[in-house]
This record gives sequence, structure tokens and C-alpha cells, in this order.
Amino acid sequence: MIRSPMFLAGAVVLTLAGSAAMACAEPSTPACSYRLSPPQVVQLSGTNAVTATLSPAACDHSVAYLTVARGQLQSSDGPGECQQQNGILTAQVFYQPYRPEAAYIATGTGCANTGNPRQPVCQPMGPLTATL
Repeated sequence: MIRSPMFLAGAVVLTLAGSAAMACAEPSTPACSYRLSPPQVVQLSGTNAVTATLSPAACDHSVAYLTVARGQLQSSDGPGECQQQNGILTAQVFYQPYRPEAAYIATGTGCANTGNPRQPVCQPMGPLTATL
């Protein structure tokens, strides 16, 4: 049976279109899950400071490569403090000076490589607010 070149070209285009749609699909779940701790008061070198942490919790066929924890005073105009860790380490931020009865905000970002080929996926966390 002889097939026309037009039929074969159409089949190739449909096959390529179907594979492109599969390769570009967005993941249905985040690459990794992360735990953001609420702001809390701790002793740091003999003085009070506010701290928060961000740590990788679980990854599904992905590799966590960065955690970033941020802390700031709620009424502050500035960016606050930021601390990052590479790999699967926990990022911990310290904010000073501590002001009693003030509200503090903790946020974070966790990043992982996922998919084939590997692509970076970053997930924002928070905000968590606490009056300390």
C-alpha cells in the first residue's frame, strides 16, 4: 500500500505536537515541601533576638538546592534580614533589635531541581506573623 507524502507529513506533525505537549506540562505538585517556623524570641550572644527557620521537609523525585529564611518587624519599611543555605540545610535568620510586644513576620523560599531535563522550581512560604 502506497501512502501519500502529505499523509506521512501530517502524522509526523501530530506525533511531534503530542510529545511537545507532554514535555511542557507543569508539575501538578510542588517539587519539595518546606517547613517555615513562626518568629520566636531566642538568646543570641546574651541579648534577645527574633529568629525563624526554613527547612526542606520532603522531596518527590527532586533535589532541594536552596533555602532562604527572611524575618522583619511588621511595621518596618526596610527589607528585614535574610539568610540562605545551599543544599538540604536549614536556613535560620536572626532579627535584631528585639522590641517587646511588636509583631514580626517570617517568610521564606525553597528551591529544588525537578523534571527531565532538570529545571529549578522555587516555592514561596509564609508569611507567618507573631506578636512577641
